Amino acid sequence: MATRYCPLAAEALLHIEGPDSLTFLQGQTSCDTREISPEQAALGVYCTPQGRVVCDFLLSQLGPDHYALRLRRTLREQAAAVFAKYIVFSKAELDDKRDDWRAFGIWGDEAAQDLRAIFPQLPAGALACTSGEDFLLVQLDPAGERFECYLKNDSPLLHNMTAELALQQESEWQRLDIVSGIARIELPIVESEVPQVLNYDLTGHVRFDKGCYTGQEVVARLHYRGKSKRRSYLVHLSAEAASGEPVFVAGNSQSTGTIINTVSEEPFIALAALTTASLEDDLRVGDPQGPRLEVGQLPYSVADAPEAS
Repeated sequence: MATRYCPLAAEALLHIEGPDSLTFLQGQTSCDTREISPEQAALGVYCTPQGRVVCDFLLSQLGPDHYALRLRRTLREQAAAVFAKYIVFSKAELDDKRDDWRAFGIWGDEAAQDLRAIFPQLPAGALACTSGEDFLLVQLDPAGERFECYLKNDSPLLHNMTAELALQQESEWQRLDIVSGIARIELPIVESEVPQVLNYDLTGHVRFDKGCYTGQEVVARLHYRGKSKRRSYLVHLSAEAASGEPVFVAGNSQSTGTIINTVSEEPFIALAALTTASLEDDLRVGDPQGPRLEVGQLPYSVADAPEAS
């Protein structure tokens, strides 16, 4: 099967530059920024003091004292405004306007092999990176079948990539995230959920050994002592749905969950935050008599995970 790629138009880079960039992010976000280097990226989230997720991101280094958080484009300005409240005393600056770097998703069973014809060197493990003046390539999975690439707009690598790889719709990349159980924060669910409800404690977005950050006390308490009723699950839908739509048990007007992410093409699938007690029930989307929803199987287990409220 040919290796595929797509421009990630729904994603944007929030740039942060300056000698205090990583120190600032260490005190604000859930990842351990001490691990960030030109060879290593990290997943993370930014929370309110109440532990509700403002945005999820992939943090990587683009150059000396130059870092970028890849996040949903619709959230970039809002996330920058929240960060800006706390960055004023740091030797670091945010830029949520520049689009001189473009993000691409690359995937396929032979992705690593095919990328050797394009890039001078490949990463060697999950969240490992290789980079140059005009590119950064991040391996997302242990098997080397999914990569993110950031290219400067004038990079000649863009021509090489389009010549060697098969162009696909961005919805196919988003479908892979859903099947992989990787939740993404969308506008309708900003500040609505704690990380554990979105399985971020299972997908590597939260480091519980890194020390304090905004919202850490709430997130840690839920991790070590919380007993919850909700987790995120892969679900199959009989009709299209949207992020933020409520989920009901048929005939019951009280919501039992929320659609987190979905795709707009058939077959319709989504990630949904659901109460564990409702997984065997007749679930509906939108209203108690709405389209049916069936719970599928994630590539990881949430059964024995510490729960969140």
